[in-house]
Amino acid sequence: MGYVAVKGGTLAIEESIKRLKYERLKKGIVLDLKQIIAGMRGLIDQVMSEGSLYDETLAALAIKQAEGNPEEAVFLLRAYRSTLPRKHYSKTVYTKEMNVERRISASFKDIPGGQILGAATDYTHRLLDFSLMEETDEDAIHWLSNYEQEPIDEEDETSIGKLPKVSDYLRKEGLFSECTTDDRQPDDVTRKSLTFPTTRSQRLQVLTRGQTGAVTSLAYAVIRGYGSLHPTVGELRVGYLPVYIDSPIQSSNEEDDAYYIGEIKATEVEMLIPITVEKANGKKEIEFEIGYGLCFGQNETKAIAMGILDNSLEKGNKDYPTGDEEFVLYHIDSVESTGFISHLKLPHYVTFQSKLDVIRKTKK
Repeated sequence: MGYVAVKGGTLAIEESIKRLKYERLKKGIVLDLKQIIAGMRGLIDQVMSEGSLYDETLAALAIKQAEGNPEEAVFLLRAYRSTLPRKHYSKTVYTKEMNVERRISASFKDIPGGQILGAATDYTHRLLDFSLMEETDEDAIHWLSNYEQEPIDEEDETSIGKLPKVSDYLRKEGLFSECTTDDRQPDDVTRKSLTFPTTRSQRLQVLTRGQTGAVTSLAYAVIRGYGSLHPTVGELRVGYLPVYIDSPIQSSNEEDDAYYIGEIKATEVEMLIPITVEKANGKKEIEFEIGYGLCFGQNETKAIAMGILDNSLEKGNKDYPTGDEEFVLYHIDSVESTGFISHLKLPHYVTFQSKLDVIRKTKK
């Protein structure tokens, strides 16, 4: 945004960039990408989700370059993503095929397949662990060796893998209406700008790419009263989803001809939202709707918040800002919001001077 020419601007910018590198290196320690991947799992998952690119190594590189600033890391990752060719479209991913490593329900104590706590901070004391200050690589290897030698409960072990979905169980009881199949080609917000009113595929894409804090904050506002929802987690699952593509040699709709190219770790949440429905003769009954959330990596809070906003935007109640799709979708995007706020640091000499001139004339 070159508003005016500034003498010496190029030299000053070059020195600023040198200073930036100095600040990163001044303690004489360089972060290894493997260390970032190994020790910053939560940040890696957040950056991959918001950056809309599933690659731990590239996410770690962005985090290193951004000195741990997640907003800058997401900006870098999205910028790189925009340079990549799209060679294939994956086959439809069915989350029923998820190899589950964590699965809980806040709605039911007993669910088909059981609850699997997995790895989570939910059950820890939120106190600083000062022993980590002295932790070494040797300590880690020793702990892992002991952990891997612990006896495994065969009954618990068999429960991990592909598990039935709680929502399907409720549908069999007639507590949910069957979902209608929508085979329309989903819109791609990375190739075509948002248009209003949005389609649900657009909304879900923007929500899953949204800045974690912003998505969580607006979902919290929905529950506090700036919305009409009070949901419950029907099922939250974390695990790995297999990804397939069609044969690059010949196109075929046969699943047997598809190529397995890998798996992605994801968090999926189905939120249960009670609604009051008026039946015949003015009789009112309570039914349930679903709010859906799906994110790269283990992003549980964001996936829950996404499910809340999904249902809120689906209703589209304009009495609340959280029901206004333009308000929500435009303001949760990390790159858009951070970029616009950051641009205020750039030169605005001409526009500001014109405002000053107007004020001075008014004073006279």
